[in-house]
Amino acid sequence: MPKFEIRPALESESALVLEFIKKLATYEKMLDEVEATVETIHDSLFVNHDAEVVFGCEDGVPVGFALFFHNFSTFVGRKGLYLEDLFVIPEKRGLGYGKALLLYLARLAKERHCGRMEWVCLDWNQPSIDFYKSLGAKPMDDWTIYRLDEKRLGEM
Repeated sequence: MPKFEIRPALESESALVLEFIKKLATYEKMLDEVEATVETIHDSLFVNHDAEVVFGCEDGVPVGFALFFHNFSTFVGRKGLYLEDLFVIPEKRGLGYGKALLLYLARLAKERHCGRMEWVCLDWNQPSIDFYKSLGAKPMDDWTIYRLDEKRLGEM
């Protein structure tokens, strides 16, 4: 049986982080929206510490990743853990690796005294929706995400 472990991304792995982001974007049919570069990933993760990445590794080889950061809930009065990306390569799905990554982050959120853990999921991604619900996650159906992109921000 393969050995699975979760570890933080290393500074030398910025290109690998970007590779996983692009794999996720391809799955989500959004590859053309990826603007990140190795340099922006490196600066964001390892210089500015805007977010963190962990890799799920099978026998030492990364087969999944999660990118997350802290947000803040005024209602809870504490920080939360926001999961931006969770991805396991298709040929390694169904082995419990995605669940292991999510549970790792849930334990991390608890260790860091977070009041909650949140993420978004595309409406058409039924396998992920079913997976999240099986873990007890509740959809926030009353909320809609709004976004101002960089171009619009520059016009304000």
